[in-house]
Amino acid sequence: MAEIRLTRVDQGQTKIRNVPIAVTPEGFWCCPSPVVFQRSLKTQNHLNKSKSSPPNPSASVQKKQTSENEKKPGTTKPRTGLVTNDQRTCSSDAPVLNASVSEKMPRPKIENVPRKVSIEFGEAGTSDLKVILLGKQGFAVKLSVHRSILMDNSSYFAHKISEQKPIFPCLEIDECEDVEIYVETVGLMYCIELKQQLIKQSVARVLRILKVAEQLGFTSCIQSCLEYLEAVPWVGEEEEEKVVSSVLRLQDEGIGVTPVLKRVSSHISKPPKDTLSYILELVLKSNEERGRRETKSIVLKLLRENNCLPSSSGLSYLCRETLYASCRSCLDLLLSLFKQAAEPNFTNKPVDYGEPVVKLMAIEADNLTWLLDILADWKEADEFAVMWARQQELASLHYKLPIMSRHHVSTITARLFVGIGRGELLPSKDTRHLLLQTWLQPLINDYNWLQHGSRSFDRKVVEEGIGRTILTLPLEDQQSILLFWLESFLKAGDNCPNLQRAFEVWWRRTFIRPYAESGYHQQEQ
Repeated sequence: MAEIRLTRVDQGQTKIRNVPIAVTPEGFWCCPSPVVFQRSLKTQNHLNKSKSSPPNPSASVQKKQTSENEKKPGTTKPRTGLVTNDQRTCSSDAPVLNASVSEKMPRPKIENVPRKVSIEFGEAGTSDLKVILLGKQGFAVKLSVHRSILMDNSSYFAHKISEQKPIFPCLEIDECEDVEIYVETVGLMYCIELKQQLIKQSVARVLRILKVAEQLGFTSCIQSCLEYLEAVPWVGEEEEEKVVSSVLRLQDEGIGVTPVLKRVSSHISKPPKDTLSYILELVLKSNEERGRRETKSIVLKLLRENNCLPSSSGLSYLCRETLYASCRSCLDLLLSLFKQAAEPNFTNKPVDYGEPVVKLMAIEADNLTWLLDILADWKEADEFAVMWARQQELASLHYKLPIMSRHHVSTITARLFVGIGRGELLPSKDTRHLLLQTWLQPLINDYNWLQHGSRSFDRKVVEEGIGRTILTLPLEDQQSILLFWLESFLKAGDNCPNLQRAFEVWWRRTFIRPYAESGYHQQEQ
């Protein structure tokens, strides 16, 4: 391990600190440890927070007050004087800040005292250029570097140095936002294997190095940072967004960043519709219950996220076409399975034949419910309501099957009523009426089984959805459907949906508010 000598002023005295750092194969110093800057910055922040008390003009001062005043630093020159002093002493080995103070000069506040660090790169005593970095809150770093190294690696330094006429041994950089990373980036100019130095860093730190390297025109460092970012994992969405934004900024400046961006963008000509269709096909045809259930949950969540994006209109159209193609396929298969199960000799056939059919019926009903959830989230489920309301053949076969085999189909009907009741889909009046005529009775027949055989069935939500759907119809249709329900409810009790709230609303509309009807007739006349 080699050492660098770090000169800093602390409380009016010059102290030397030795900091161990890594060495390159050429014997040059690498960048200094970040601990140096972190300690210096912490000390500076601590001093900035403290407040000095004014000197006591009285002759009689307690010993404690005298001791505290002696610890305060002496007067320093302002920033402009500091630069002049550095320019005069840049070729000498004297400390960066002269700590000698005249006793007659008043003592300044601690926050006005600049903090300074001196760092030397390369072989000791061979530097021919001083670079002074002026950071925030008066923090300054003086780098002893080699002119040829900076000019060979940095277009920024090459331009600045070439502009010097006559050539001065000092170069000052004002308003340096990230002094620590600036020094580290300069240190990387002395290294041949930049990748070996970056591999030890975090993604956040490499992004900081990349930013400074971009400012300095340090091309080889930029390339090494991009190679690092292309290979290292990005943890979390926030880190990914930072990487992509930094890389896109470089792309705008004509720097090749395609390998990094390939992780988040594709140039494959295959349209998203084909990919989505393939994913849906895999999910819908899966026979493994747990994998199918978890994948459905993931895909539903991701499609909901896409739906929230402002630019999702085009994707919505692609999803709609793909989803409805899957819906029609599932409906055709479900109808075929119902026909098999409704055959007279189906119950007498071997178990190996009957059980797979019943299992597939449950899977296809679950698939249709999942597709309906997606379409409802995308506000594209109106056509599904039309398709389901027209399944008279399927509804007629429903009565011929045992309730244990058929009840899964009623979950689709229940989900549609819930969606209409919540305003997630807005089918026409005729579609709503046909849906109730076709599927309300099968739902009532399966209601007891749904309550006790389905963990996801929420009776209150379903009953509210059915009632609201009925109340969207003309009053005459409300009456016919609710009277039909009342007859079933009086026979089945709890085994029938409780539509009491909808019944009360219809009652008030019919008997308590006849003025509405009379006013309507008066308008017609």
